Amino acid sequence: MKARLVPLYLDPGRDSEFDKQLAALRTLLGDDAEFLKPVALGQALPDADAVVFPQVLGQAYRQVAAFQAIRLPILLITSEFGTLSMWDWEIAEYLRSHGVETIGPYGLPQTQVVCRALCARRELQSARFLVYQDDPGEGHQATIFKRFYWWEDECTQRLREKFGVTIVKKSFRELGAAARSISDGEAAREWERWQLPTAGLTPRAVSSAVKIYLAVRRDLDADPSILSAGINCLNESHFSDTTPCLAWNMLYQERRLIWGCEADTMSMVTEYILHRALEAPIMMTNLYPFVLGNAALKHERIARFPAVEAEPDNHILVAHCGYMGVIPQAFARSWTLRPKVLAIVDDNASAIDAELPAGEVTLAKLHPGMDKMTVAEGELTGYAHFPDSHCLNGGVIRVRDGHRFMQSLASHHYLLLVGHHLVATRFVGKVFGLGIEEL
Repeated sequence: MKARLVPLYLDPGRDSEFDKQLAALRTLLGDDAEFLKPVALGQALPDADAVVFPQVLGQAYRQVAAFQAIRLPILLITSEFGTLSMWDWEIAEYLRSHGVETIGPYGLPQTQVVCRALCARRELQSARFLVYQDDPGEGHQATIFKRFYWWEDECTQRLREKFGVTIVKKSFRELGAAARSISDGEAAREWERWQLPTAGLTPRAVSSAVKIYLAVRRDLDADPSILSAGINCLNESHFSDTTPCLAWNMLYQERRLIWGCEADTMSMVTEYILHRALEAPIMMTNLYPFVLGNAALKHERIARFPAVEAEPDNHILVAHCGYMGVIPQAFARSWTLRPKVLAIVDDNASAIDAELPAGEVTLAKLHPGMDKMTVAEGELTGYAHFPDSHCLNGGVIRVRDGHRFMQSLASHHYLLLVGHHLVATRFVGKVFGLGIEEL
């Protein structure tokens, strides 16, 4: 899918410079954008994702009302390099002072991010995100799980109003039953096709994990509009004899399905937007800032935080379900499916033990107000291993300011991306009308 862009020109009309720049954009963005027939500023617009000005002139100062009437994102890409020309900074600022927000990338990769974000914006308008749950919050550890915003009707409604995405709810109880009804032979034949690395798992544990994959895949095949799926896999784990970690890996590998641990729809939407726009490896995990102290240590059942070279207050332990979290093989430097760690799930369950490459990372999460995203750049410095704990292999991340980070967190669940993406995320925010708050 490509972004559908309407080129606009200012009166008194198109000229050779406009046509030359538009031709350059068609070449530069041929893989990312489809350019529709040019339209004069102020005329009716066709169905599109955004408007683009390949050229702006001094007439813009005298046609502010026409700019204000545009109801689509406005791109200013006026240089032959696929960016906003330095000569147009004044016009862009003048328009901003009159309430007209424009998107003026200053690097071609940013322009490409904008195009992909526009595609994601259009896809979400007709997308369905599937979650398997029955009575969320009422199962295991109810005192914890009842607190989560993503299960509130308000959250579902606001996601619909802001992004257009529809949350489809199906029974986890029924999914578990459907998985159990799949024959061992069918599961074995499917597993023969994959043969992924495992350690310490019984044949039954592998078979159960494959059956969940097959059951979810059937539902996805029946509804191609589903772009993401999640399961209330911990709180209502009594509905299944396994966990969906392997299924999420397999479904990402074969159809790039975005997954949602614990049916966290806020994480699912954040993950979909960022992965679609930035094309960076991404996963969800829990955050345990060192400055949180005993509350974090108790939850992970560890006596201390891992040793770091300096500034422990600026470090975060990241872990989920005993390891770092669900990391697809395509992103991992090492990957093994192992027996479960948490007591909250069935003894037959499994979990992914995987690692991302050390180095630059970005943490991000959509805010419950649906008006901003909180983002922090950091460095994955290494891994921490605590035997007989809930953190057998967790990541250690250094951030700029651990105390500032704590004061603006949006959730204990955050999306972790490989690489630094704060600047690119700001352009994604412009497409979706989201402020970007740096932690």
